[in-house]
Parts: sequence; structure tokens; C-alpha cells
Amino acid sequence: MKNPPIHHLSNGMPVVMVPLTGAESMTLLVLCKVGSRYETRELNGASHFIEHLMFKGTKRRPTSTDISRLLDRYGAAYNAYTDKDVTGYYIKMDAAHTELAVDLLYDMLFYSHFDKKEIDKERGVIIEEINMYEDNPQMHIDDLLEASLYPDSTLGWDIAGPRENIRKITREQLVGYRDAYYIPERMTVVLAGKIIPDALKLITDRFGKIKRPIGKDTQFTPFVAPKRLPDPLAFQDKATEQVQFSMAFHGFAANDPLLPAAGLLGSILGGGMSSRLFTKIREHHGLCYSIGASHAAREDIGIFGIQAGLEKRNVEKAVKAIIHELKSILTKGVTAEELRRAKDQVRGRLTLSFEDSASQAEWYGRQWLFKKKLETPDVRLAHFEKVTRTDIVKAAKRLFRPECMAVAVIGPLGTKQYVQKLMKW
Repeated sequence: MKNPPIHHLSNGMPVVMVPLTGAESMTLLVLCKVGSRYETRELNGASHFIEHLMFKGTKRRPTSTDISRLLDRYGAAYNAYTDKDVTGYYIKMDAAHTELAVDLLYDMLFYSHFDKKEIDKERGVIIEEINMYEDNPQMHIDDLLEASLYPDSTLGWDIAGPRENIRKITREQLVGYRDAYYIPERMTVVLAGKIIPDALKLITDRFGKIKRPIGKDTQFTPFVAPKRLPDPLAFQDKATEQVQFSMAFHGFAANDPLLPAAGLLGSILGGGMSSRLFTKIREHHGLCYSIGASHAAREDIGIFGIQAGLEKRNVEKAVKAIIHELKSILTKGVTAEELRRAKDQVRGRLTLSFEDSASQAEWYGRQWLFKKKLETPDVRLAHFEKVTRTDIVKAAKRLFRPECMAVAVIGPLGTKQYVQKLMKW
């Protein structure tokens, strides 16, 4: 498999073209290297607010209904998302309508009105979104966990921001933030799926018009992991039927040579119904319904997390059993069979995901946005194949440090002091 071609428009904006044999649809994805970790306290929530406003109307398509009706007419799948370090917008539809997708995303990203009345209406929508997340422990627990894992860092801030910011942020602040970060050198355009003959010209004619402004953007402050977390436990006493439990450790950055080992370790511990944690905690002991583990990397730091839904009376037993499995990796390592199965699992999941144009667009778009180079699945899988059992233990020893273990718990467990007694390594 060869890397897809990259074209640089006259303003420096990169365009990645990813043809998919046999496809009749295409995914157009535009990524912008901005998210909540770039914000100030006053502007926390701005990246996410701006994402919402991109769908509220442009000069040529004045209302949100004009945009949605146009896409719904052709059965398109479309949405956007905001993360800590990236904001993405995508349209997936019949490739015959590529021109519409290109023109619409271009229009939304660079000519949205940011109408004051729409901004004021959207304040309530976003606050309801925050309410929804906070009312759902499975959603909210990640926010609590990351606040403990990343102290004194924008990585620990909520993506949606605090309600008081959403209520008072001004149009001028939002427009200024957008104009500072939605610039060619921070953006990547990806077209994946069926590539019609004039697709590159269509993209060039629109996105190539964007001028390179004088940069007003600023970089985030890289996170430096402390020797010990100052407040490792986030607890919310809530009258729920199920206790939500999440544990995390500082992980590896995107360029760390042990990153493939960390990914395989996540698969071995909690990557499926045959993983160690699922087998031991659920199947053998019956202590939970769901449990999983995974590693995710960012530019400067990563996160290795374990999540479980537990019955109140099983929390103490389950936590002890989870920690026992982590210690077992440190002292006994993993078997050759476990490592082989993890590698096969990674290969299989990547193969399945690559049958979808949206997955391919994300794969190549994020690589170029953050690394300025592309890596095919074959190359990535070759890195996984080189991982040894010794590498797994090396990764585990760097990851599983009890002094930097963050824990978040939501459920009817009384006091934080009581929960702290359960979290002994």
C-alpha cells in the first residue's frame, strides 16, 4: 500500500487525496489544529462554541435549516467535533455531489455569519449539552478523571467550558479566536473514497482562496508530568444504580518508541471480551458488566485508561482485582499467546476500519496535521509486529506508577475519604 498524494495549495493548506477502490461515496474532512488546550481561562469553551456556530448560516445559506436541508436532501452524513487539540468537520455523501460538499464546508468555515442572535440562542443549547454530559456518569467521568490526571494544565479543562463562560463570551471574542486559528497552516483537507476527476480543482478553487493572515495564534504549553499527583481522586457522590469507575496513568507522546507496545498492552488488558480484565473481573468474578482499557497519545503526553461500570457492593473487590492484574503485568509480563492475539486484533480492527472512507480520512488527516508525514496501515502494523514481550513490560513499568495514578468515581459511595481507602495500590 502506498501513501496517498499530498497537494499544497498556494496558501500552504495541505490537501490529502485518498482513493478507495470500489467506493461510490466520499468523505470530505477538514481538520483544524485547535481545541480546548489552546484556550485561556476566559475563553475556555470557545473552540467548541465556534464549532456549533459554523452550522448557523452563511451569506449564501442564511440559516441552519438551509444547510441541513441541502445535505439531508442527498442523504448525507455530516457533523463536527471538538477535542482537546483538534476540531473536525466532515460530510460523507455520494461522490457525485463532491462539488456541493466542498463548496458547503468552505462556505461554513470561512463565511459563517456568527450572528449575535444565533450566538445568544446557542448559549442555551451548549449549556443544555453540558447538562446532558454531567447528568450521564459514563460521559462525565472522563472530565473528572482528566482534571485530576492533568493538574494545572489546559488538558484538564472541560472541552465545553464552564457555564459562566458560555453565558458571557462575546461575539468579538469568538470571531477573534476563530480568525486567529482557522488559518491555512493550521488546517488539513482530506478527501477519501471515490475521487471524481476534477475533485482537486474544486478544492483548490475554494480553499486555495484563503489568505495567509499574520499569525495571532499561540501554541499550548506542553504538559510536564509531576512526580506525584496533588489530588489524584475525583469523586462525585450521586444516587445512581451503577458506580462508574475510571483509572488512568500518564501515557506516551505520539513520537514515543514504546507507543506500539502501549497500544498492545491496552488490547491485552482490556481490548475485548477475551482480554484479561474482562475475563477476570467480569467472567470469573462477576464484578461488573463492562470493563475496558486503552492507550491514547497526544503530541506531548498520552493517557492509559481503564473504565468499568460496577455495582456498589463490588467496587472494593473490583478495584483490588484490577490493580492485581496491573501488578501481574509488571512482575510476570504477558504470554507469547497474549501478545500474538493482541497483534492479530489490532490488524483485524484496522483492516475493518479501512473499509470506510471516513476512517481513512481521519487516519491520514490527523497524521499530517500533527506529524507532517503519512504512514500507511502496513507500516503501522509493522511497528506493532516488532513489539516483544520485553517491550510490553517496559511500557507497563513506565505507565503503571501508583504515585501518578488518577481515579474518578461517580456513584452512591458516601464520602471522598471512604473512596480513598479503596484505592490503595
